[in-house]
Amino acid sequence: MEWTAQAIVIGTRRHGETSTILEVMAREKGRHLGLVRGGRSRRLRPVLQPGNTLRVTWRARLDEHLGAFTVEPLRERAAGLMDTAAATFGIQLAGAHLRLLPERDPHPRLFDALAVIVDTFDDKAVAAELMARFELLLLDELGVGLDLSRCAATGEETGLAYVSPKTGRAVSRAAGMPYDNRLLKLPPFLIDRRHGEPPSPADLESGFRLTGYFLDRHIFEPRGLDPGEARAGFLRAVLPDPVLPDAGPSIELPG
Repeated sequence: MEWTAQAIVIGTRRHGETSTILEVMAREKGRHLGLVRGGRSRRLRPVLQPGNTLRVTWRARLDEHLGAFTVEPLRERAAGLMDTAAATFGIQLAGAHLRLLPERDPHPRLFDALAVIVDTFDDKAVAAELMARFELLLLDELGVGLDLSRCAATGEETGLAYVSPKTGRAVSRAAGMPYDNRLLKLPPFLIDRRHGEPPSPADLESGFRLTGYFLDRHIFEPRGLDPGEARAGFLRAVLPDPVLPDAGPSIELPG
């Protein structure tokens, strides 16, 4: 068995005295692990750092085996990712999110999103916006995507301003206003990619509150997982006064 692909490093762990288990995200192969012999050498150690883009060739006798990688660096950005807290926590958070996916399950949209995010961590506002979008896409890829296309109560496709924490469906401003304190805010940047102005800190916080609520409810809690420090650290780095997700009571709307 053999394949070659461009991949982004999302993690490593030591194997024996000289080798490394490399974890990468490849567009058509998904999250994939393999052994790099000599991965702890002075030459390879800086290459096998999270955030770097490599050309990897994976070989194994059988598909179910761990297999071995040979690697060629294409873009080494890991050193720059250690310069700021946003970048350090951001690449950790991206890796943690991708580990929620089954190994070797292709998710090309997430790979494409990751390829963009890793080059934006030097701009906190852009990185925050893209990470919130990444989390929304992750929910969709995990099978618990939100329906943000139309209002759950009226069917309207415009004026969407809330999401029901019970159904995950969008709610218009007019229909949701009486329940303002029971609904999750839906910031415009999550549904309109053509918005001209960058999202405000308040909109970014609303976006992370929204995605965090559904990640907790549908992914972390059912699997008995702890969200970990990476997300909290990233939010502290990119938001002026971050508030961790807290949805409040849920309600059921008509439709």
